[in-house]
Amino acid sequence: MPRSAKQDILTAKAAPLTGVRDPRLDFFRGIAMFIILIAHTPGNWLTLWIPARFGFSDATETFVFCSGMASAIAFGKAFRDRGMALGTARVAFRCWQVYWAHICLFFAIAATMVALNAALPDGRNYIGQLNLFPFFKNPTENLLGLLTLTYVPNYFDILPMYLVILAMMPLMVALQRVHIGLMAAVSVAIWLSAQIWHFNLPAEPWSERGWFFNPFGWQLVFFTGFSLMSGWIPAPPVDKRLFWTAVAIIVITLPFAYFRLYNEFAFFKEWRKEWAFLINKTDFGILRYVHFLATAYVAWVLVGPKGVNILPPAGDGVMARVWRRTLAIIMKVGQQSLAVFVASMFLARLLGVGFDLLGKSHLTMLLINGVGFALIIAVAYGAGWFKSQPWRVQKA
Repeated sequence: MPRSAKQDILTAKAAPLTGVRDPRLDFFRGIAMFIILIAHTPGNWLTLWIPARFGFSDATETFVFCSGMASAIAFGKAFRDRGMALGTARVAFRCWQVYWAHICLFFAIAATMVALNAALPDGRNYIGQLNLFPFFKNPTENLLGLLTLTYVPNYFDILPMYLVILAMMPLMVALQRVHIGLMAAVSVAIWLSAQIWHFNLPAEPWSERGWFFNPFGWQLVFFTGFSLMSGWIPAPPVDKRLFWTAVAIIVITLPFAYFRLYNEFAFFKEWRKEWAFLINKTDFGILRYVHFLATAYVAWVLVGPKGVNILPPAGDGVMARVWRRTLAIIMKVGQQSLAVFVASMFLARLLGVGFDLLGKSHLTMLLINGVGFALIIAVAYGAGWFKSQPWRVQKA
């Protein structure tokens, strides 16, 4: 077995809940990264089969929840060992990284869309697909809005949401040190402000539109993951009644969420219109939270203690070797989620151009998605290599 794959698996097996990455965390974040690439690629028929089509919650909840868990590992030790001031500084540095990742991603995509419009004069308007005309029509005002996060086009709204939630972390840690109930109450109160008063941040200077991903709503799922990984709240017990209740929630949700079903039955379609606020994605409606907790619990039970059921079996058989390598790749993608996410958002637009040029046959679907997967895997391994700083002299 290649040493890199073997090392990934052995490290995952040894991971405790704090201080070292958990294999389940990297596995599910990795899966979410592949789904996010699929979901953002225009014209990709695989979007018909992503989790968002079959339930109220989707890969976004998985990404944000797992990001909360990863943040507990990455920043929790700084708060515990170095105090609030240095813990806050550690978070501020991460916010700085995410901020510039967002700005660079915007300009990279905007410039690419301009180049595509000029190079492919076939009637397709790639600038219009992302609704970037307002930026180019008034760059002076919107450049300032972009840099102050008061201009956040819909395609570019996940990283700003993540940045604001990260900035809330020192407050939540401070509140938890007083009492976990106080921290939970404040998190729920902020979430309620998004549900009741639609408290949000402005997405553009010329209208009252708010961010598509309202950080004041989405922080609830982030700090749920953060609290679980930090040990502030106990992990739920493995209980058959609880497991089958979660399964029932997932099944009952299906006709309300799957478009082929609710479009066929007036009752489900009318319910979605009347109770849309319960599944609203922008403010993170309560049924999205319930559905995600149900799916997360089922997945948590199925993967087993410390993810034992996803780890490859002992032995050197073909299937064991294939799954060992596949698992190592998925986990590597999950470990480098920021770099992979930024790359996938850029690559998704180019993959969409690939569909425009090559058509949408079964062959091109396999080819273009395969290329996309290979590229984000390469980004993950490349980012991991750079982070290892191989140019540093090793001490004897």
